[in-house]
Amino acid sequence: MSAEYATFALAPAVRAGGVLVDGGYQVHRDFVDFIVDGRPLLFRLADLDAVSPLASDVPPSIFVHQVRSLLLEADPPLPDGRHVIYGCPECEALACGAVTAVIERDGGDVIWRDFAWQTDEEADLERGGYHGIGPFRFRADQYRAALERLLVDEQTRPRRRVLLIGPRAAVLARLAAALRGIGVGAEIAQDATGVPAEELRTYGAVAFGGAVREAERAAVRAAFTGAGVDVAYVEGLAPVVPLLVAQIEHALDRAPSERRRLAELTVVEGAAAVTVTCACRVRIVAYRLDLLHRTHVHDVFDGTLEPGTHRIPLGGQPTRRRSFLVARAVGSVLVAAVVR
Repeated sequence: MSAEYATFALAPAVRAGGVLVDGGYQVHRDFVDFIVDGRPLLFRLADLDAVSPLASDVPPSIFVHQVRSLLLEADPPLPDGRHVIYGCPECEALACGAVTAVIERDGGDVIWRDFAWQTDEEADLERGGYHGIGPFRFRADQYRAALERLLVDEQTRPRRRVLLIGPRAAVLARLAAALRGIGVGAEIAQDATGVPAEELRTYGAVAFGGAVREAERAAVRAAFTGAGVDVAYVEGLAPVVPLLVAQIEHALDRAPSERRRLAELTVVEGAAAVTVTCACRVRIVAYRLDLLHRTHVHDVFDGTLEPGTHRIPLGGQPTRRRSFLVARAVGSVLVAAVVR
């Protein structure tokens, strides 16, 4: 076994939810990812759609138990000292599949080894083993400090909610319903006047409708600044619910670009320029509003891209009046307006 040390850290991460083209929902999940040698461990697992067991929407007692288990202060949940590292983002069933590993002490170190894809109580390393990943040897003091700090931070972590500001009640009501459908809390208001600072601190983003005047937006920003709250502000591109949900999901993901699969999306000379940080499947959909404000949906691209920036021709349809692109990879979403 390698004697070289890997660094261990934790960082907030998001599995972006959304309203899909077929009308289905993809659930939003906030979780804490494992950062090994400065890079999300999840990115080493190909195009896996999964979250760590350190999710912010689980009850506090379960969250604490998960941390204690990773600290080896509680019995492992699976035989042979195996722990769930990543599991299904939609449910907690092992039958959906999970990435597991043996976690053990070795003197003053902690080792993660024998990574495997597991769908029942016993792991089959021959068939499901991740032979190119690990083992990782961590210094116990660094490992313990990161996890114990998480227990302290968890006590003050706010729920992920969105405040929707605007007078167009019908559009905002549909947007709020869609956000709640993917697991993001949403409330509608005309402004933030008189809202207690404690409540403002429960919001992760504020979305403004297109009819909200600049003076009203400034007043909302001032209310959050006065409460000492750092939130993301979303300027709605168009009254298209899947597009607005994608904008909000992007705003809720506060991770730096190098810790997202999708780092950048722009539109240049009739083509989409998309930058990915690791090999992953990318899907790009165009939404277009015609002169009667009807929404047209057009599939632009669906395929696997290697790390780097790629130019994807849009064709004629998506470049017309009031068009927008939504790019999705596992756990990540970006939005861009098409400028003629």
